Amino acid sequence: MAVQNSLANRTQKTGMAAYLTQDAVKKQINSVVGGKNGTRFISSIVSAVQTTPALQECTNPSILSAALLGEALNLSPSPQLGQFYMVPFDNKKKGCKEAQFQLGYKGYIQLAERSGYYKKLNVLSIKEGELIRYDPLNEEIEVELIEDDVVREETPAMGYYAMFEYENGFRKTMYWSKKKMLAHAEKYSQAFKRNGGAKSLELLEQGKIPEKDLWKYSSFWFKDFDGMAQKTMLRQLISKWGIMSIDLQTAIDKDMAVLHEDGSVDYVENQVEAEENVAAEQEYKEVPAEPKQPEESNNRPNLEDAFFAQ
Repeated sequence: MAVQNSLANRTQKTGMAAYLTQDAVKKQINSVVGGKNGTRFISSIVSAVQTTPALQECTNPSILSAALLGEALNLSPSPQLGQFYMVPFDNKKKGCKEAQFQLGYKGYIQLAERSGYYKKLNVLSIKEGELIRYDPLNEEIEVELIEDDVVREETPAMGYYAMFEYENGFRKTMYWSKKKMLAHAEKYSQAFKRNGGAKSLELLEQGKIPEKDLWKYSSFWFKDFDGMAQKTMLRQLISKWGIMSIDLQTAIDKDMAVLHEDGSVDYVENQVEAEENVAAEQEYKEVPAEPKQPEESNNRPNLEDAFFAQ
């Protein structure tokens, strides 16, 4: 979702509020968002930039392109909702900072829910001492969750579990140990591996990284490892075995990308294995019988409510 605007090439950065109210930019926004929604969209972006100082250093077109993609997917840019993020990226080739579109795990849930295929969708961090057994052959997991929410929140994760169930009853589950997730992060996140990977994460969690060096650990794998792990579980599960809507395919394709004015895309983090071409998998792999279309009813389960249900 790129914005073509000659004003973007000015060497001196215009403030975001002023940039968004320029006639050429407003016209572009209204052509995508339209009418009253354009005003709401502008307000949300200005608010997001004001509450994230690092974004103020990014180029205006990259912020707008990421925001327009989120808007096209009907996702909120609010960091509190965790549906998608605009993450600053230092583009050393261009000598500037750009904003990349990054889908949050709650964004996956929202997009999957709208497809109408999923009756249940769940992802959960399994804490130390909770896993009793996991049978990968029959895809059965047995856990004993820590009852005290405060204690559970403070207990480190030992693994991650994700599952979905279609409206027609087809069910798929997946479990990864934290060791496997760490290996995945080191393989597919250059920023995580370059700055020490698993060893640095352990030191960071123990508070042993000097404050002057914290800037090195800006990758979301350092800032919110469990959140990134849950997102990875959903991505792996749905892209391999799930049925995806066009919006979900678009979101996965543009995830972790900087979107440019000419429509080109730069992928900052190589999060997806080369062999996992999502579009190809959706086209060629066998899928279960077509699930029934969602009925116009308010009785369909809310996946957010069932998010941490077992």
